[in-house]
Amino acid sequence: MCELFAVNAEHDIRPNDWLREFFAHSDKNPHGWGMAMFYGSGAVALEKEPVRADRSSYLKERLRQDIHVSTMLAHIREATIGSLDYSNTHPFVDRDQTGRCWTLVHNGTIFESPLLRPYVFRQEGQTDSERILLYIIEMMNRKASALQREPDWQERCICMDEIIKTIAPGNKVNLLVYDGEILYAHVNLRGTLQFCSIEQNENKIRLFATKPFPTGGAGQWQDLPFLRLCAYRDGEQIFAGTPHSYEYHEDPDKMRYLHMAFSGL
Repeated sequence: MCELFAVNAEHDIRPNDWLREFFAHSDKNPHGWGMAMFYGSGAVALEKEPVRADRSSYLKERLRQDIHVSTMLAHIREATIGSLDYSNTHPFVDRDQTGRCWTLVHNGTIFESPLLRPYVFRQEGQTDSERILLYIIEMMNRKASALQREPDWQERCICMDEIIKTIAPGNKVNLLVYDGEILYAHVNLRGTLQFCSIEQNENKIRLFATKPFPTGGAGQWQDLPFLRLCAYRDGEQIFAGTPHSYEYHEDPDKMRYLHMAFSGL
């Protein structure tokens, strides 16, 4: 199972120690690592490799350098769909027609969603995760065209809530998405995405992780609200979507069939 990690804070922090704890889980997620760091004016620094994180000399050296960000996403991959290539390694990044940059990390599998099939012919890699991002961007483009302007943050949250309810039935949709201003989080496999709230030198910090790790006693981990999109800005929750009923239950037979279909067997 892939693992996700995110930081969303009011002011810049140094997440190096938390990143080391997170990437130490790569023995069970050996097929790639990545992180996206966000700066002013919509700039994103994307760093990723299709190699095991604890064997990456680049990542080891990178984490020796101070990282200062208020928001970032990170991912370690256990491949289900897609070869071990850079183009299949999370995070995925793209821009909508207004120029807004969207970044996604996903822990899950899409079994049933005809709406995502057209993106097979548009994506750079092979993953269903990249197709989710492309679908989000198209829906945001449609919203912008209907409004004849860029959607504001509340309109984007409502649109994301609708998108989640569209793709969640029958699928595992644990994801973190950042639009340059708002961090969106959703989980529909019980107990597989948690958050930790920290106040540090008058800085409000929210951590997210698939599996909790030591934070030096800074805060307690708890389950993210289940079956409900949540949105965060500057370390605080600003939006909660309407609850849905699309809980995912792991099914080994469905996974086996998916692997066979992907392999062309």
